[in-house]
Amino acid sequence: MALLLGGILLLACLLSDWHSRSLQLSAPLLLAALVSGGVTAWGVPRLQRLKLGQVIREDGPQGHRSKAGTPTMGGLLVVPVGVLVGGLIAPGDPRLVAVAAVTLAFMAIGAIDDWRSLTRQTNKGLSARAKLLLQALAATLFLIWAGLGQWLGGADAGDIALPLGWVLPIGLLIWPLGLFVFMAESNATNLTDGLDGLAAGCGAVVFTGMGLQLMLRGHGGDASLAGFCAAMAGCWLGFLAHNRHPARLFMGDTGSLAMGAALSAVALLANSLWPLLLMGGVFLAESLSVILQVWVFKATKDPATGQGRRLFKMAPLHHHFELGGLGEQTVVIRFWIASLLLVGLGLVLLP
Repeated sequence: MALLLGGILLLACLLSDWHSRSLQLSAPLLLAALVSGGVTAWGVPRLQRLKLGQVIREDGPQGHRSKAGTPTMGGLLVVPVGVLVGGLIAPGDPRLVAVAAVTLAFMAIGAIDDWRSLTRQTNKGLSARAKLLLQALAATLFLIWAGLGQWLGGADAGDIALPLGWVLPIGLLIWPLGLFVFMAESNATNLTDGLDGLAAGCGAVVFTGMGLQLMLRGHGGDASLAGFCAAMAGCWLGFLAHNRHPARLFMGDTGSLAMGAALSAVALLANSLWPLLLMGGVFLAESLSVILQVWVFKATKDPATGQGRRLFKMAPLHHHFELGGLGEQTVVIRFWIASLLLVGLGLVLLP
């Protein structure tokens, strides 16, 4: 199924390249996938020797206990590949330097979090406050960089492109919105990384979708950022070769936070917040499931017993379906399909 997913994404890129008479998407996708797959194959045994084994959270599904000890921090191996290949698409475009920088910054934050978890032998690394502060700092520096370059929000800064030619003028609110997008998207991709191949597969689909919509928007498109998206999709496809069930390697926060940051940066610079919201619907659903689970539990909490109702069997959403009787691979494949359908819908409703 991972090969089939890769084939679907490559075919979509080839069709786009045929339409544009270029190799803007298929070449970086293939190159990043091959390099990422090779680097990951080289890195897995080395991570094993360093004993960088995943610590499984105690309140997670019992069936996941067998995954303890699987090497993690795989994002260190593949994110730089996507960033490097994506940067070579248009080396003269300064925006790609900014996107690469914020992606690597979030990767570093995730690496610190993962490393603290490993050294403490607990699934809790950085405190929630410290993690959010570091993410906010990296995102703010990127937004200042983009603002100084007058790249924020596309050609008309402060205007959000919507379907059917609609435009939402928000002016200076683009700044707090941009910060919110970074925080929400990076943590949503982080929450999605809970099953073998889930985040990597969905990430590859969404990056490909973002690249396609940027190529198909005609004069409103952006070939440089589209190529960067294809490279990031390729790096996750290469990673998927080792992360599919049963996973030999996990991306960790190192990879999942970087994935969300890259998507946020591209969406903000290319005025593609609407496509990201729709195409990344699986990430959104995973995040909302956690928010709703906590809210319902607190709203119905009995002061005497300390217990409340739960909207889902377990959050994030993928665990709800897993505990409902669906096998892990079945859940993952259905989420991949959902992402593909959302990307298709996003392409139909191009802004």
